[in-house]
Amino acid sequence: MTATKIAIMGVGKIARDQHIPAIAADPRFELAATVSRSGGLDGVENFATLSELIAARPDIPAVSLCMPPSVRYEAAAEAIAAGKQTMLEKPPGATVAEVLDLARMAEEAGVTLFATWHSRHAEGVAAAKAWLADKTITALRIDWKEDVRKWHPGQDWIWEPGNLGVFDPGINALSILTEIVQVPLHLTGAELSFPENRAAPIAADLTFAGPGFIAEAAFDWRQEGGEIWQIAVETTAGTLRLIEGGARLFLDDSEQTVHGRGEYPDLYHRFGDLIEGGARDVDATPLIHVADAFLLGRRLVVEPFNE
Repeated sequence: MTATKIAIMGVGKIARDQHIPAIAADPRFELAATVSRSGGLDGVENFATLSELIAARPDIPAVSLCMPPSVRYEAAAEAIAAGKQTMLEKPPGATVAEVLDLARMAEEAGVTLFATWHSRHAEGVAAAKAWLADKTITALRIDWKEDVRKWHPGQDWIWEPGNLGVFDPGINALSILTEIVQVPLHLTGAELSFPENRAAPIAADLTFAGPGFIAEAAFDWRQEGGEIWQIAVETTAGTLRLIEGGARLFLDDSEQTVHGRGEYPDLYHRFGDLIEGGARDVDATPLIHVADAFLLGRRLVVEPFNE
């Protein structure tokens, strides 16, 4: 089997921590180049712009775009126009309209577009979805809280419009929610807490309505003493809990055995399958919920945030 050559654009923390090791572990891919103005990787050809990569390396058919969402649309559109199989780090764009437009472009060009939601590939998510498939949900609660200084140290871009603030991790919870709950949900209310010196929220409280139940979510970047990434779903057959970002699954108080490749290795496995099948996978639903939160959300001004 010949490995597909792939280039990464945006060699930041998420690329170094997750994408590059996942590519190295997948025999179907070969990291052939990077695109980064701030420097690439030792031993890997680097280009300053995507245009330079496309011109110099027509032998690279696939790209993985790992830069912040506020600047991803133009790069994705350029890659699709050049016929590149394209993978998008989450969230897939700064707006819903961008994502839908990229999906249209990819379909018209006949290339793969994979809008990834890495938390959907956590080990417990598929099993949770299967268990809930025939259950009646009575209540749902999400708590997704972490320390922004730990997970986004010195990353001022995350506080700018289009880069989501606390919804950057919160959208991971929403991606799991929309994967495991197979009934329609819509946002009915939100409170968004903005530090007085920042343009994006540091915390958010959301309420959703489902058929016969209410779902609540609390996202917070001011968490100290360890992360809380959990979803609890109460049903007439018992309570399901996903903790540690979906890695562990409990039914009532009994932990279930789950298996998986890990989030990012499974993303690249899925990307390989999509390329082989000439298919696309673009789901904007988690981003729609975030957009609705900004539309409906009551804005609260809280104390300033400083590193």
